[in-house]
Amino acid sequence: MEHAGSVRSFMRRHFKHFNAATVVDAAGAYADHIENGGKMLIAMAGAMSTAELGISLAEMIRQDKIHAISCTGANLEEDLFNLVAHDHYRRVPNWRDLTPEQENELLELGLNRVTDTCIPEGEAIRRIEALLLEEWQKADIVGEPMFPHEFLYKLIRSGKLKPQIDIRDSWLVAACEKNLPIFVPGWEDSTTGNIYAARCMDGTIQNVHTVRSGIEYSIGLTKWYLNQTAQWGFFQIGGGIAGDFPICVVPLIRQDLEVQVPLWSYFCQISDSTTSYGSYSGATPNEKITWEKLSAETPRFVIESDATIVAPLIFAYVCAEDSVAPETNGRARTAVPALALQNRLAG
Repeated sequence: MEHAGSVRSFMRRHFKHFNAATVVDAAGAYADHIENGGKMLIAMAGAMSTAELGISLAEMIRQDKIHAISCTGANLEEDLFNLVAHDHYRRVPNWRDLTPEQENELLELGLNRVTDTCIPEGEAIRRIEALLLEEWQKADIVGEPMFPHEFLYKLIRSGKLKPQIDIRDSWLVAACEKNLPIFVPGWEDSTTGNIYAARCMDGTIQNVHTVRSGIEYSIGLTKWYLNQTAQWGFFQIGGGIAGDFPICVVPLIRQDLEVQVPLWSYFCQISDSTTSYGSYSGATPNEKITWEKLSAETPRFVIESDATIVAPLIFAYVCAEDSVAPETNGRARTAVPALALQNRLAG
């Protein structure tokens, strides 16, 4: 058998058919796209941050394999929840067998379950709430509205967070170091979005627009795309708003603004949603051609599998030929470029 460290060789040797073969094809096309000077936007739905995708995703960001992110508000905040409260998380291996009474016991313990993982209410959510509320109030008083991700970037840079994991395993910290553009459609549907609505209702926040809105995100995304010169690919995990919002920027510009811009030049979606009538998450990429998002020549891939298995494999494949530092705690590490930020977080 090939050397275990040769990810590309292993996958090419063993992933020959069906979804496995598509994984290799999609990973190879991704690598080619980047090597030919292309850029990549990743769209994340699902509970990828709680699934600790940051371990591999952060490395992709540091190695300049991902250049923009669209994600749900849950993925945005849950990366920080895990950063500051990892030691208090609880894994429930037998989650399929839980009774309603056992689920209620988790509730009473302040443990919010996401499949096999419980997010600790007090140590994660309320800890971030207190820190984030300070930033919201400061911005509210001086009248400086910001996007949801900008508030979290500011919080990361403040040095107030006390990490319980290696910060190199946080994709949001890596994105902050690179100052990556992030777009968070439907942020209101997140825990911190709910908290923000409550603080607006009780008068703690006077101006509801202190956190900028989804339409403003759409305008920002559109202006951003109009300024791009590289060919952009689209790597999608799951479906829903995290994917549909950013991919629609192309028809928005071409059809509504009547300005010609390139279509997305690569597309891959990992989803366990089956194709069905009217389903966006289960729609085939060919359907996107009719909406002027992709062209007939765009490399298109659909991988019907669990993203927590497939995405790290693709990421490892794309990063495989880059130099990697010696292993730390069993995981390969590379240098963190923003040492000042690293020191503030570590301290």
